[in-house]
Amino acid sequence: MIDELDASGRMQCRCKKCGVKYIAESSHGTGNMLRHIKGCKGKIYRDVGQLLLRSNASGSVEAKPYAFKIDEFRELLSLAIARHNLPLQLVEYEGIRNCFAYLNPDVKFISRHTIKNDISKMYAKEKSKLNDLLQRVPGRIALTSDCWTSVTTDGYMSLTAHYVDKNWKLQKRILAFTFLPPPHTGAALAEKVITLLKQWGIDKRVASITLDNASTNDSMVEGLKYDLDLVCNGDYFHVRCCAHILNLIVQEGLKEIDGAVLKVRECVKYCKGSQGRKQKFLHCVQHVSLDSKRGLRQDVPTRWNSTYLMLDSALFYKKAFLHLQKTDANFVHCPNSEEWSKIEKICKFLQVFHEVTLAFSGSKYPTSNLYFPNVLKIRLLLKEQLESNDRFLKSMAGKMFEKFEKYWSEFSTIMAMAVIFDPRYKFQVVDWAFKKLYDKSADVELESFKDKLFALFDEYNSSTLASSTAPVRLQRSKAPVINVDQASDTFMEVISRLLFLFFLTML
Repeated sequence: MIDELDASGRMQCRCKKCGVKYIAESSHGTGNMLRHIKGCKGKIYRDVGQLLLRSNASGSVEAKPYAFKIDEFRELLSLAIARHNLPLQLVEYEGIRNCFAYLNPDVKFISRHTIKNDISKMYAKEKSKLNDLLQRVPGRIALTSDCWTSVTTDGYMSLTAHYVDKNWKLQKRILAFTFLPPPHTGAALAEKVITLLKQWGIDKRVASITLDNASTNDSMVEGLKYDLDLVCNGDYFHVRCCAHILNLIVQEGLKEIDGAVLKVRECVKYCKGSQGRKQKFLHCVQHVSLDSKRGLRQDVPTRWNSTYLMLDSALFYKKAFLHLQKTDANFVHCPNSEEWSKIEKICKFLQVFHEVTLAFSGSKYPTSNLYFPNVLKIRLLLKEQLESNDRFLKSMAGKMFEKFEKYWSEFSTIMAMAVIFDPRYKFQVVDWAFKKLYDKSADVELESFKDKLFALFDEYNSSTLASSTAPVRLQRSKAPVINVDQASDTFMEVISRLLFLFFLTML
């Protein structure tokens, strides 16, 4: 509709739908009107399929004209393929193309080569973002690494970075999952890790690396120490995976499994052997009023915790097994009362290891402060079972204790330091534990531990405060308890940064 004249005396027209004004002189033709109609926000579309519902600031739903953008579509498609591990040829499937054409007839189909290039560009973009992010990390970066062999016998290595951001939140990022050609020696692994760290520009900012207990990893660590700038000459660089150590300890004890455990295994195999046997067992479960949803667990020889889960489920269905023995003459593997009692003892013994493994395997909370008290619990349990009257448990605990002592002698002192800064434990736990573990030599071991703690503090203190404030002098107390409340605010800041990056990221 004609509205008014502008300051220059030219005729203006105002849109009835959105209220926008534009020049309406006859000399301008209909171009202004045509251009406005194409982008008018108040235009009414008769086809509801062309509207996109969205929530506005007030919370109500309003209709907005839909504008298809091919660049955003390709980016979302690339992200979906990468995230869900879909084949690149997906974009060439006739059914997929029909779906895209139905949603928008204007879509331009792309080939698998085009989507491959899009994914490569997206990877380069995200890698650049991560590189910038790593350069801004305020502290050192902890690493974890592992190797795999595919079904085609190809070797691969993963490298993950763990760090604490400026908001004191634990973060982790996968730096590489790369092909690893033979030979898989320690020197070759070290060279590969160094190459990856230099590509990311963090080779001088590494705090530690957590690895499993493969022999090649020990030689790899020695090779890495020469090329990295580490604190305390790399004394705390190599951290052994606690969950893997625990697995080795239990596997050692389960090498000779008691006959009662073998009977439970045969019971589970029998009940899962055919559909008819499953139905018989379910009838027995219903007869003794047990919950059938829990189900029987069958163990895997290479996973000790599966043996615990099998025994735990068998104990739950003990009454069902006893009833099946009465109703099925072919079921001859049911343990007797004495063997059930032994199974209960074994299950109770393994339950502690299972709970500790679950605690160590957490990924959404810090785990380094859990290491020392849980490992101490394991050692005291093994010591208790060594004095047990049960021959099987005593034999099992003996083998496990021997393996435990091997790895305890090589444990990282940094894990004991972590428990000091846990307000639930502090230094008293370390003092008490060392007296339990080392007996007469406890004072010597505790003094050595203190020396390492203060040496690590001094190194962080000199590196973080040299350019800003005077170094903090930390006076050692003869008392075994460190009174943190008497420390200054500067000390608290330094001591927080001292091992926080280690404690949150070691496992």
